[in-house]
Amino acid sequence: MLTPHPAVLRGLLDAYEAAALDEPVDPMGGPGPRTRDLAYTLCVSTGTGEVRHALEAARRQLATAPVAAPQAAVAAD
Repeated sequence: MLTPHPAVLRGLLDAYEAAALDEPVDPMGGPGPRTRDLAYTLCVSTGTGEVRHALEAARRQLATAPVAAPQAAVAAD
């Protein structure tokens, strides 16, 4: 299985957590569309079928991901 780059996974996780807290619920009381889209993307990215499992897998992958050294900025000519 392909695994997402840790920076991409971190971005998805952060965006999901923010949307889950800030986005209004839909008319039926469920998560809003942004939260649902991010949940789906997390599930696909982690190879899981439920957002709870996707969050666990993402956190586990990020905990074991190597920390990359910062890249030096390249000056534009």
